[in-house]
Amino acid sequence: MQYPSHFQRLRPLCTALAAVGLFAGAVHAQEAQAPEEVMVQSGRLAQKQFDTPASVRAIDGDAIRNAGAQVNLSEALAQVPGVVALNRNNYAQDLQISIRGFGARAAFGLRGIRLITDGIPATTPDGQGQASTVSLTSAERIEVLTGPLAQLYGNSAGGVIQTWTREAGEQPQLDVSTTFGSYGLRRHDVQFSGRTGNVGIVADYSTFNIDGYRQNSAAERKQFNGVVTTQLQEDTKLKLVANVFDMPLAQDPLGLSAAQLKSDPRQAGNDALTNRTRKIVQHNQLGAVLDHRFSSDLEMQWRAYTGTRQNTQYTSSANWVGLDRDFYGIGGQLKGKLRDAAHGPVDWVLGFDADQTSERRQGGAASAGEKVAGSLTRNELNKASNTDAFGQINWHWTDAQGRNPYTFTAGLRHSSVKLENRDDYLTDGNGSGSVRYTATNPVVGATWHALDTLNLFANWGKGFETPTLTEAAYVVENNAIKGYFNTGLQASRSQHNEVGVKWTPSSATRLDAALFRISTDNEIVTLKNAFGKTAYKNAAQTLREGGELSWQNLWATQWRSQLSMAWLRANYDADFTSGTTLIASGNRMPAIPSQQLFASLQWADQGFASRANPRPQGWSASADWVARSSFWASDVNDVGSRVAGYGALNLRVRHRSAWGPVRAELWAGVDNLMDRPYVGSVIVNQSATPPQYFEPGLPRNWMTGVKLSIPL
Repeated sequence: MQYPSHFQRLRPLCTALAAVGLFAGAVHAQEAQAPEEVMVQSGRLAQKQFDTPASVRAIDGDAIRNAGAQVNLSEALAQVPGVVALNRNNYAQDLQISIRGFGARAAFGLRGIRLITDGIPATTPDGQGQASTVSLTSAERIEVLTGPLAQLYGNSAGGVIQTWTREAGEQPQLDVSTTFGSYGLRRHDVQFSGRTGNVGIVADYSTFNIDGYRQNSAAERKQFNGVVTTQLQEDTKLKLVANVFDMPLAQDPLGLSAAQLKSDPRQAGNDALTNRTRKIVQHNQLGAVLDHRFSSDLEMQWRAYTGTRQNTQYTSSANWVGLDRDFYGIGGQLKGKLRDAAHGPVDWVLGFDADQTSERRQGGAASAGEKVAGSLTRNELNKASNTDAFGQINWHWTDAQGRNPYTFTAGLRHSSVKLENRDDYLTDGNGSGSVRYTATNPVVGATWHALDTLNLFANWGKGFETPTLTEAAYVVENNAIKGYFNTGLQASRSQHNEVGVKWTPSSATRLDAALFRISTDNEIVTLKNAFGKTAYKNAAQTLREGGELSWQNLWATQWRSQLSMAWLRANYDADFTSGTTLIASGNRMPAIPSQQLFASLQWADQGFASRANPRPQGWSASADWVARSSFWASDVNDVGSRVAGYGALNLRVRHRSAWGPVRAELWAGVDNLMDRPYVGSVIVNQSATPPQYFEPGLPRNWMTGVKLSIPL
């Protein structure tokens, strides 16, 4: 049999993976039991997690709460193989999250990854998003989808992170919690949930303050997240979602040079104190999701949302930048099942997404961290919009004996993304311009249900990633960066290949493994950095290839363990120049460690939370080991940009009890118990002299909290 050239390097690994899986399945088939049924989003169709032809990880509410103070999404994502969640400990720049290398170059916020909350997009059409707006205190579940099926979500879908708010129970309840920790960490939360008739409500209000480990790193947040669900009719359900995020203060300590990091990691970067570098954010969003079931085999969903975001930032170069954004969108889909299709039932979905964001971007001079009157040097209107259509089918192929040995998946998404800029400050020339990107991306996959406890899958797909409005904001002319809209930037195009195995040798054990290879043309890379401005260009080609493994085991009623490992080699496959510097073929892409490990050992004297026992009481404890290999902060891969690998041990202890109808929970934790010095994240390709790449991780730090759940 002839294999396409892009599968040749994976073929030996695929064969080995299949052989190991079949042998293990045969050995343990007699003692195995069906895994617990967990439904996840497999592309645009819901499917049992065990049967999906893709790498999909689900993190339940109990795991989210046990991960930490419920402030940063990185707390829970550390356990997902293939996800690099670098916590900057810098609330002015948000987390640095990448999935299989996509999103690693982001200087702030998220890019290259789709973020969806309660069915509502939290990523703009050009691929930008902010993880800080996710309300972890009210989250019920997080799902992470990687691989080819993620491409069914359109532009910049290197991976998809979806979060859902918990739904109200029948009994009205008030939850009150408070958390304290090192460096002045304070988080307080009040949550009401209840149901009356066909209407349920969850309303969560939380505050967060921290003085900060480093100079100029204090932050203050206030957030409200509310979800109202109502059963309009027996087959019609409406969900209303409201999110208000207010961050009146987020000081920016900036990055440090290697010498600064060595001498005093607590200091702020150059000019941070003089110019009072910081960010102020106000984000408001409303959304609605309407589900209607016509029959057991046909249902419809409509979604609509709108919101605003105001952002003001004071930089180290004595300037300020202000964004005033309006965004909105609609989407719909029709989903059904063909039960009488040839050789087995077919699940199908057809849908569309239409989204738009419009933001007034201004800037000017600042003095001591305040705007200088009459100093406006930038005034423009940026717009990004997309109009997409998608479809997917899952064919559950059935043989003559009524068995389902195979499931085949196919999908297609057509995307049209437009970026445009209207320059209203013409003193320095007219920087107006617009550009449209289109792509039609197919996805195909198959699952072989080798045994009731063993599935092997393979899939392939194409994806694309447009420049963001920020990346298209500048061009280079005569070796100088100018504020002209860069219509010459192309969208990068990627081809994804993945094979994997899912195995449950017993009801107590679960193993998932995947191998992948992703080739990308026209990768968007840094052309030139200067004075806080960055211009971008397209590189010829990049290659990402690696493997992921996760293993969960329940050793006894009171003991369980979890292991997640990932290996990723992400490198440039052709020479290119950044400014006048040659970036050689074979250089590693920055901010991407080649190995990651998460290992957890957990104990609970009354057993772990489950459907049968959702709120076990008594003592519980966990020890987590998080490790990353070395990586680079610069495309050049020079000695000065190398970040050493590290490992950190985190401990948690928790006690749950009941005082009559009131439930109480007391917990304490220590992160980085061994007090290892390490770099938490990097500012990719930072251009100061010497470069200030490094953002230090926290030394040993503690936190403790208490929560009361009071039925009303």
